[in-house]
Amino acid sequence: MKNKLNYIICIALLALSFTNAQDRKLLKANKNFEDFNFSRAINQYENILARGTVSPVIYKNLGDANYLNANYEEAAKWYGKLAESSEDVLDVEHMYRYANSLRSIRDYEASGSLLKKLQELKGTTTKGSVADYMLAIKERYGSYTIENVEINSTESDFAPSFRLDGLVFSTSRDTSGISKNIHSWNKKRFLNLYTATNLEEGGFKNIMRFSDKLNTKLHESSTAFTKDGMTVYFTRNKANGKDFGRDQKGISRLKLYRAVFENGNWGQVQELPFNQDGYSVAHPTLNKAQDKLYFASDIPGTEGQSDIFVVDIHADGSFGTPKNLGVNINTGGRETFPYVTDDDILYFSSDGHAGLGGLDIFAVDLKNIENSKIVNLGEPLNSISDDFSFIINPKTKKGYFASDRSGGMGDDDIYALTELKPIDTRCFSDLLGKVKDKETGLFVSNSKVVLIDENGKTIGETNSDAEGIFKLERECHIKNFTILATKEAYEPGRKIIEDEISNKDETNITLLLVKIDNGAPVGTDLTAYLNIKPIYFELNRSFIRKDAKATLEKIIAYLNRYPAAKIEVRSHTDSRASSTYNKALSERRAKETVNYLVGKGIASERITGMGFGESQLSNECDDSTKCSEEKHQQNRRSEFILVE
Repeated sequence: MKNKLNYIICIALLALSFTNAQDRKLLKANKNFEDFNFSRAINQYENILARGTVSPVIYKNLGDANYLNANYEEAAKWYGKLAESSEDVLDVEHMYRYANSLRSIRDYEASGSLLKKLQELKGTTTKGSVADYMLAIKERYGSYTIENVEINSTESDFAPSFRLDGLVFSTSRDTSGISKNIHSWNKKRFLNLYTATNLEEGGFKNIMRFSDKLNTKLHESSTAFTKDGMTVYFTRNKANGKDFGRDQKGISRLKLYRAVFENGNWGQVQELPFNQDGYSVAHPTLNKAQDKLYFASDIPGTEGQSDIFVVDIHADGSFGTPKNLGVNINTGGRETFPYVTDDDILYFSSDGHAGLGGLDIFAVDLKNIENSKIVNLGEPLNSISDDFSFIINPKTKKGYFASDRSGGMGDDDIYALTELKPIDTRCFSDLLGKVKDKETGLFVSNSKVVLIDENGKTIGETNSDAEGIFKLERECHIKNFTILATKEAYEPGRKIIEDEISNKDETNITLLLVKIDNGAPVGTDLTAYLNIKPIYFELNRSFIRKDAKATLEKIIAYLNRYPAAKIEVRSHTDSRASSTYNKALSERRAKETVNYLVGKGIASERITGMGFGESQLSNECDDSTKCSEEKHQQNRRSEFILVE
């Protein structure tokens, strides 16, 4: 019994020791994660899970650590396990990251479902479906050719920028493996600026460090030069002396700096005044006039993790107040690495707009942001990996970008690009609806549907399909317009739309067509067509009876509805009396009937009258047949025959 008790105590102590060891390992992993030592935290978390631990917190941290290192396949795996443990643990931020990670591994349907759920939670909507945006991206396929360039190393090379006849870029190639220059976030070396000279026949020469005055023990990256090459704006970590300066969260934020080239060296290095402690400001680019600086930042007022901002540069070199470029460009995700051409086309990278995965490169026209669509540049330039830091010369159609896609020489590689097909940044919204018969409610197929602007110009045209459905596109700047549907045998149907929001879709448009009623065919007796009683006369009389007036009012209504219609009043008698007498009597009856209609406002030229006597009996009651008074009455009548 004593031995058994000792055994139980030993087992308990071992279990407690194991638990304490696991707890200590978890604390270390959490500490590394909180210190942004993601590479070490990932290894520690995976070792803990391998020992049988199940923890949503570890799944979340592993997802985040991999996501922030652009390991999207691994991030998708761990976010998936987090979702499996309990859907309630997926907050808005992690739903977004999970959706983006799924997109990076080409699981577009699952990603789209998550994004739809996310939009429902946030009370927002998106234009189009996953299939719609994938089709739009596919249409841009082959717009560029790309090739890896020889300036790349086995390390990270990215953020190219033009300077005079050369290229300046950021690289982690030259820290010689010194451990203090290895970043714990991703186990990558710190970044320095390099330069290379373009050769006329292609390729580069003189690949070397850009400036020992600008390169430090901190990260330097993403530059923008004035056209004379004498002023540079660049990104650097916040410094504390010669070391990293960290905020209260232990993060060394990115800052923007400006330097001037004088006497053969770069000097007058100044931190830009709108940098803010606790936030990052990075990735500068200048417009053609060099009076505006665009950059990426998470300073207060951002829509997501980082947004594109613009700030005015005054003539004296001072700066205005940064302005967010707004929700047409910025999303709840990351918008970063802006680049502005001389044509005021803004290129930027984003994982918040619809793309192929990771960061994709997009373009928008800055001259009319509200009415310019965001264009995904498509494959092969974009991929399931991160594609970013795009630059291009609009005149030569040649440029560069960076990507961490597989098949490169290092972690991030710079690729040369040539634009083969120009981008179209015009904004269009969809006009979707149906054409129906107003009376029956049935769909009207093959009707012509045209879009007309407020000046009466036709700017779009289509036909309704077999189910009456039509789809048109209008440019977003056209806010007031008319949609007109026409088809033979119908009166036109139209809808006038005045939109305050110019880029929204109109998806419930109904155009009602009224069938043109040409009335009865020529030769028709209107009493039969209108399903009314004929008018009858008393024996040997021609006056209009009171009971006939209701019928005559309906004849008048028909003639008023169809003003081109003309009729002939044909009057008859029964067979009694002589044929001569009956002919004269019928003519009097026709005349009385015509006079009644004319007296009610019907033009006399629209009505003629003729008496037929007993020559057109409506039944068998001739002189040889004995008939009742009721049957004779049927022959004492006037008919209204449509003659035109």
